[in-house]
Amino acid sequence: MAKVLVSDTIDKAGIDILSQVAQVDIKTGLPPEELVRIIPEYNALMLRSGTQVTQAIIEAGTQLKIIGRAGVGVDNIDVKAATRQGIVVVNSPEGNTIAAAEHALAMMLSLSRHIPEANRSVKAKKWDRKKFIGAEVYKKTLGVIGLGKIGSHVVNVAKSMGMKLLAFDPFISKERADQLGCTLVDLDLLFAESDYITLHIPKTPETAHLISTEALNKMKSTARLINCARGGIIDEPALAEAIANKKIAGAALDVFEEEPLGESKLRELDNVILTPHLGASTAEAQVNVAIDVAEQIRDVLLGLPARSAVNIPGLTPDVMEKLRPYLQLAETLGNLVGQLAGGRIERLTVRLQGELATNKSQPLVVASIKGLLSRALRERVNYVNAAIEAKERGIRIIETRDATIRDYSDSLHLAAQGSMGEHSVTGALLSDGEIRITDVDGFPINVPPSNYMLFTVHRDMPGIIGKIGSLLGSFNVNIASMQVGRKIVRGDAVMALSLDDPLPDGLLTEITKVAGIRDAYTVKL
Repeated sequence: MAKVLVSDTIDKAGIDILSQVAQVDIKTGLPPEELVRIIPEYNALMLRSGTQVTQAIIEAGTQLKIIGRAGVGVDNIDVKAATRQGIVVVNSPEGNTIAAAEHALAMMLSLSRHIPEANRSVKAKKWDRKKFIGAEVYKKTLGVIGLGKIGSHVVNVAKSMGMKLLAFDPFISKERADQLGCTLVDLDLLFAESDYITLHIPKTPETAHLISTEALNKMKSTARLINCARGGIIDEPALAEAIANKKIAGAALDVFEEEPLGESKLRELDNVILTPHLGASTAEAQVNVAIDVAEQIRDVLLGLPARSAVNIPGLTPDVMEKLRPYLQLAETLGNLVGQLAGGRIERLTVRLQGELATNKSQPLVVASIKGLLSRALRERVNYVNAAIEAKERGIRIIETRDATIRDYSDSLHLAAQGSMGEHSVTGALLSDGEIRITDVDGFPINVPPSNYMLFTVHRDMPGIIGKIGSLLGSFNVNIASMQVGRKIVRGDAVMALSLDDPLPDGLLTEITKVAGIRDAYTVKL
């Protein structure tokens, strides 16, 4: 009989499901060394956020088939190590959707009607009705940043309350926004016109401190801000200063840059509501995530595919063995073309070329979509939900094949059409499995992907390469490699630079000012 180790507190509903197919041992609070010692006995591991599943634990789990996280994130699991060991990692991306959305709505209404302060006042035997005159949300404008599952549910409820809805989400199509009853706008307009602003986005390098002093200064003095998404999206000291100086009317926060919340001026402000990361803390959500993950563990132990795997589920061993190197190629190219295209992506074309055209395409298409969406969704997008996430965002996926042999026996071509135009990339694998970017926007190049890259479109004329190199050097940015691709002499060309360092703020603008440079793009892979 299979054995499952439950290392964090899990709702009994999940334990009951696992007990149908396995021996379940509940051992919470184990130190890492004890977990390493006992994990070789088990076929599955189920946890929440308390257990850190390190590479050492995974490598010791020689019998493990699946690791299940009863929650959304998997940041406490070394997913790469699990994938190398052939262990499926699953989570519950939708189990707390309703709970998180309802908490955001509850925070908005509590903030509008001064409910926490009024409650304290009455308990202190006061009756200050005039002190707590609130604001109605009816006919007010709600700005929603992020229209994923949680943001969409907030929109549906807010619409039923008679609110006007604005939304910012560069990965949602206009058609999808129209279906939800939202008007897609840019951030500046959302900040300027919203009476309430609610955040439903992950924390990424692009969204860190998205709500800054500059953003707060663009808001109405009557605006109220709600964050039940991720800590670090708001610059908390800037927010405290804005509220203290009456730049905005108030805020309700469930998440913080550092948790538990330490010393903060936000604690001192009456028109601020603070809760200790309660977005998923409902009895129903805890049951939902426990059932969801337990069912997936049960299915995998019975030889069935998992529905919310975050690495590579549902592939037979023979297909997996053949396509494994190309999955990383597809994901890398998807990430690259998404960053080059920028803005809201409306269509992704995936073309399998050469001998690759004879292979099973679905895993490569899914890997391409996963790469495309990873910039926005981070760990929330995986090989199971990538196609669903793309569909919900109105992204049209086109798959084509071309058996023509080019410079490489097989290659993959991706083209992304979006609100800012169309870009394309092609890539291939060398004999040793190393990835090569072989074409950008129709210009032939041959460069390996690197962590930081700079692409320019420019006139093929003397001096441009030297000017770009000097400009990067003046900002202390080191060039690891550089290559230029062109079609004709003195025509347009593309330059690809691999960098050791990210570009400092303002440098990209300076690069675009160089004579002959038509455009420039930074990419982080």
